Amino acid sequence: MRPSCTSASAPRRWRRRVPEVIDHTHDASVRSWLDSANDEATDFPLQNLPLGRFRTAAQESWRIGVAIGDQILDLQQAGLLDTPDMPALLQADAAQRRALRHTLYAALRAGSPRAAALRAALVPQSAARLGLPCEIGDYTDFYAGIHHAQAVGALLRPDSPLLPNYRWIPIAYHGRASSIDVSPSQFARPWGQRRGPQEGAPPGFKPTARLDYELELGLIVGRGNPRGFPIAMEQAEDHLAGVVLFNDWSARDIQGWEYQPLGPFLGKSFASTISPWIVTREALAPFRAPSVRPAADPQPLPYLDSPANRAGGVIDIELEVWLQTARMRAQGSPGERISQSGFRDSYWTAAQMIAHHASNGCNLRCGDLLGTGTLSGPLPEQGGSLLERSQGGKQALLLANGEQRSFLEDGDSVILRGSCTRAGYRRIGFGECRGTVLPALPYPLSDSDSPAQALR
Repeated sequence: MRPSCTSASAPRRWRRRVPEVIDHTHDASVRSWLDSANDEATDFPLQNLPLGRFRTAAQESWRIGVAIGDQILDLQQAGLLDTPDMPALLQADAAQRRALRHTLYAALRAGSPRAAALRAALVPQSAARLGLPCEIGDYTDFYAGIHHAQAVGALLRPDSPLLPNYRWIPIAYHGRASSIDVSPSQFARPWGQRRGPQEGAPPGFKPTARLDYELELGLIVGRGNPRGFPIAMEQAEDHLAGVVLFNDWSARDIQGWEYQPLGPFLGKSFASTISPWIVTREALAPFRAPSVRPAADPQPLPYLDSPANRAGGVIDIELEVWLQTARMRAQGSPGERISQSGFRDSYWTAAQMIAHHASNGCNLRCGDLLGTGTLSGPLPEQGGSLLERSQGGKQALLLANGEQRSFLEDGDSVILRGSCTRAGYRRIGFGECRGTVLPALPYPLSDSDSPAQALR
């Protein structure tokens, strides 16, 4: 049974405001006794300490760990955590989570008297199987990237790219949590109905020919709210446990045929990929920026506005998309970076998405994932999907090795990367969010076939 993240006394607790804190755990000059955590290239220095789940054998139960350099610190083996229950950790109040961060920081910093004892609790990341960082009960996908919305809208409605409600309401749809997998993932090209070859022709049922990625972030809910109790903007981020990278794979031809009038369905539900480490709200504290609307745009309605959101509602996360084709992989190439953008370009902040989601009394629960929607930048080369980069498939993207892509081909791997940088602070990262496209399976599978065998 999935643990509840609320209780009868919750209405009093969840209304407390917990401010962002920059403290000694963000000091860029402090080093770890673990050499790999001091590497300038690592995503996981002492100042990060993201949470995840791992195991070293297929039959083991999932264990909770913290990524540090190229290692995982097993929190239970280290004596720093009493339970393997991730929901209990994520829904802890800010003071408890900050206390754990302080304990971890002190134990892992250079000169710690616990260094020798903790070395026995380290597991190389390369030797571990990483799992979903928490059980995801519900998944909602927002459409918060205005540059993506404008670019896609221009393909569909050149005279009016943005619908009238876009600047007033954080638009979203309810997605499918069961098909979210952890990086590195792989999935078969999905089948689906596709529009007929000409107007009035019947649709066909075929594997998608317009498979795409979407560069997103996933907001992980920590503490939930009781049903019927909206979350005020002033407390919205108290419900945010942390952030992961998120790729919401899309079959554009299936999506284009089915989405009217009720929106995305099978064109989206076949696969999504997230990175395995939750970068906590505490680690992100130094990387905040003001949320400022263009002067010509309407200001948010009062329930989506607060002084704290205006002063520091933006989490400044830099994002990259890399593409590794099958040919690149065979030649030993890590792939090619094909896009850069950032969460700073989002029209809606994390707090606004959380507050809006619960504004009708909807009860968010611990482990819920809120996708941000595709995070494109303002320039054409900053598109967070191939739909944008190829102008709807009309202009193929030319890769450095001579290959071209309008949409993804079998064997392609898409790798999302994210990091936060700011002068005076240590760079922190999110690890890798990698997914690989496999050929479509025969349809339907026979009774003697198993999906696992067919994917091999």
